[in-house]
Amino acid sequence: MSMSEKFIILPYKKNRGNIVPGEMRQASNAVSAEKIALSMAARFVGVAAYAVMVDEESGDMTSPRLLAQHGEIADLNPA
Repeated sequence: MSMSEKFIILPYKKNRGNIVPGEMRQASNAVSAEKIALSMAARFVGVAAYAVMVDEESGDMTSPRLLAQHGEIADLNPA
């Protein structure tokens, strides 16, 4: 199992009173992910940039680490 770190940006929107993620974008590095999240912040109720570990074989993402947050976001690790 080959793991690598990837950087993603998730915009959030309101749907029937709940905060739900929109379409995920990928960034080349952490700084780029934070800049993209900031540039998207005015258009969404919330935006978050994450570093995640990705299994190269299955595509499964694990261990999300929040890099930047703007506005309201949903918890990716609900208790």
